[in-house]
Amino acid sequence: MSTAGQVIRCKAAVAWESGKPLSIEEVEVAPPQKDEVRIKILFTSLCHTDVYFWDAKGQNPLFPRILGHEAGGIVESVGEGVTDLKPGDHVLPIFTGECKECPHCLSEESNMCDLLRINTDRGEMINDGKSRFSINGKPIYHFLGTSTFSEYTVVHVGQVAKINPEAPLDKVCVLSCGMSTGFGATVNVAKPKKGQSVAIFGLGAVGLAAAEGARVSGASRIIGVDLNPSRFELAKNFGVTEFVNPKDHNKPVQEVIAEMTGGGVDRSVECTGSIQAMISAFECVHDGWGVAVLVGVPNKDDAFKTHPVNLLNERTLKGTFFGNYKPRTDIPAVVERYMNKELELDKFITHSVPFSEINKAFEYMLAGEGLRCVIRMDA
Repeated sequence: MSTAGQVIRCKAAVAWESGKPLSIEEVEVAPPQKDEVRIKILFTSLCHTDVYFWDAKGQNPLFPRILGHEAGGIVESVGEGVTDLKPGDHVLPIFTGECKECPHCLSEESNMCDLLRINTDRGEMINDGKSRFSINGKPIYHFLGTSTFSEYTVVHVGQVAKINPEAPLDKVCVLSCGMSTGFGATVNVAKPKKGQSVAIFGLGAVGLAAAEGARVSGASRIIGVDLNPSRFELAKNFGVTEFVNPKDHNKPVQEVIAEMTGGGVDRSVECTGSIQAMISAFECVHDGWGVAVLVGVPNKDDAFKTHPVNLLNERTLKGTFFGNYKPRTDIPAVVERYMNKELELDKFITHSVPFSEINKAFEYMLAGEGLRCVIRMDA
């Protein structure tokens, strides 16, 4: 493209300080350096993680910053050493990476790349410790190595999944974070067999993606657990067959589920980050073969306890990060599952706004309305 090697001036939504509405500004986006690609973002969506770091409570605030990490776009240009991507490729930037060389990347069991695993504190590129964004020569910080709330962004090649160019980017953009996290937690980690029962704790977007994984796996019963009964009706669209609100019972929810299922569910997936939900998710699985998977991120000082006999009775407790998907190797195949109509994504996208109204997406999420709001960058 004619812009290759040049600074691009474009619009970006800049977070100048915590909790204040984003401001649409003209930013300069430098060309990609070694092992980097510059991407024209076409669609991006808002995830709770963006809101969490915009609000900046309980972590190191880093401003001014360009947030955003669920997105789809087209490669504009590539830096030195990039051989597996070229201008025009359709891609999903991912908040975590795959260098393909470290022990984690070489292991079939791990997706936690030593070089590129999620780093919420870093505001610059790994290559030279500098930002590729600036306004009037003053740097603007990156976020998760993606910064997709900009018409153009620069991303390390290891954080870019090349996908089928026929895939609609306004739909598959949600696979670059939350949907893959929940779906993969079920299909890659819990691995329910056809006809088994699954409990999902937390029926937000990630929990419903986990339920979708259970539906695709052929689970016979999918029990949704949530403190908000207004989520139950929507969850039926994702295969959830029964609902439990812990507030409706005067005993622990794990006991309620054990009674409902004759001893416990075969699999459970916890998507809330609440330690009480984590305990319940583990203790509600059947002894002998039950598997519980933790997805939700707890507060940093949290700890939970359970009696060791729960493990000795052959229950398994697992954790997962990004659904155990390796970004470059595995995410293209998840896109194909959508293209083959195995995996439904459209029902996750409940709102859409033009880029100029990006703050509306924050309003929807803060009000608990809908699941995903897709932001159209060209509007």
